[in-house]
Amino acid sequence: MKIYTRRGDDGTTGLFYGGRVSKAGRGPEAYGAVDEAVASLGVARSAAEADLAAELLRIQRTLFVVAAELATAPENRVKLEDGVSRVTRGMVDDLEHAIDRVTADVGVPAEFVVPGGTQVAAALDVARTVVRKAERRTVDLAADGSLDGSLALPYLNRLADYLFMLARASEVEWVPSREGSEDG
Repeated sequence: MKIYTRRGDDGTTGLFYGGRVSKAGRGPEAYGAVDEAVASLGVARSAAEADLAAELLRIQRTLFVVAAELATAPENRVKLEDGVSRVTRGMVDDLEHAIDRVTADVGVPAEFVVPGGTQVAAALDVARTVVRKAERRTVDLAADGSLDGSLALPYLNRLADYLFMLARASEVEWVPSREGSEDG
């Protein structure tokens, strides 16, 4: 089997459950940004200790669910499977519980934090910004109503918050955005 198919040479890409769209379209922008998030989380995972690495792998796998949902034409959304190719309320709830656990452990910064306290924290902050980009692209994709009822957007929103808190938990000291600030 060859990795290349030549079908995309015309500037289109295949959708999950069939159909083709422009590679420059809103859908490929959204699930392409999710793919970037998966890769950036891989960088963070490669530097993380075992427990965090396992959690990041779990998140990477859930992002494939998000991408599958975003890569499905509206007329094929009925074919999506909960937790396999469609984001579920439980997936969003799990993130909220995880955010609450980390927040209870480390607290919440009183002001903006400058990323880069540790290699893992910096990688998590990069991943967070990529997830925020995926969130923005998903907002754009959803603007025409093609994602009605989808929980992909709430999932990405919570995931960015979770990655922010995981980054804070991975730092030795929080460096505030303003020099001379006492919260750090």
